[in-house]
Amino acid sequence: MKKFFAILAIALISASATFAQTDSLPAAAAQMTLQATSSEPEALWESANAAYNAGEWDKALTNYKIIADKGLESAPLYYNMANAYFKKSELARAILYYHRALRLAPADEDIRHNLEYAEQSTRDVIEEIPEFFLTSWMRSVRNTMSGNAWTILSLVVLVMTLAAALVYLLAQRLSLRKVGFYIMVACGVLFVASTSFAISSRNEAVKQSEAVVMSSSVSIKSSPDRAATELFVLHEGTTVVVGEQIDGWVEVRIADGRKGWIEEERIERI
Repeated sequence: MKKFFAILAIALISASATFAQTDSLPAAAAQMTLQATSSEPEALWESANAAYNAGEWDKALTNYKIIADKGLESAPLYYNMANAYFKKSELARAILYYHRALRLAPADEDIRHNLEYAEQSTRDVIEEIPEFFLTSWMRSVRNTMSGNAWTILSLVVLVMTLAAALVYLLAQRLSLRKVGFYIMVACGVLFVASTSFAISSRNEAVKQSEAVVMSSSVSIKSSPDRAATELFVLHEGTTVVVGEQIDGWVEVRIADGRKGWIEEERIERI
C-alpha cells in the first residue's frame, strides 16, 4: 500500500511539473522568437495594420505575408489577411484564410461569422449531408475552446483527479472518503473528455485533408485525366475534402457526398 501511495505522489508531482512546463513554454518560445528576429515582426505588424485601417489592402497583405512567411502564424494574422482579400474581391483566398484562422481559434465567433458570410458569396450551392446529431454536438463543444486551452484544462483536471484519489485513500473520515471518491470519478471523466477534445483540436489544426478551390471555374473529372468525363463543375471558394493523389491530380469530395478528380494546382490546402 505504501508503494501505491508513493506512486500516486510521484504521479501528482509529475503532472504538476508537466502543467508548469506546458503553461510556460509558449511565452518563452514567443520571447525567443522576438529576440531572434528583433522588432521586425512587430514593425511589420504595425505597418500592416496601419495600411489595413487606411484601406490599403495590397500594402497590408504584403506585410502580413512577410510575417506569415517567417512562420509567425496566428488567428488575428490570418483573419486580417482574409478580410483584406475579401475587400479585394478575392473570394477564394478570403475563404482560405478564414478557414486557417478558425483552425487556430475555433471559438472565435467573428471569424466563423465572416467565413459563413464569405461562403454565401460563392457560386456553388451545395446541400450538405446531414451530420449525426451527437457528432455535431461534440464538435460544437470542442470548438468552445482552443486546443491549447483543452490541453491546459486536462492537466489541471488530472492534478485534481490525483489529489481526490489521495483524499479517498488516506482520509480517516468516511464522509471525506466519499467526497474524494465522487470528485475523483467526476474529474476522471472530465479528464478523458478534455484530453480527447485536445487531441481532436490538435489533429484538426494540423491536418491537410481540406482545401479550397482557387480557380474561377474547374471541371471535376471521373478519373485523373483531362480527357475523362466531366462529372460536375466547381467554382472559386468552394471547400472540398482531399483524398487520394495521383500524378498531379487529387480526388476530392464535396459536402453533398459527390466525388471526382481535380488538378492539384487548382486548389490550395487549408
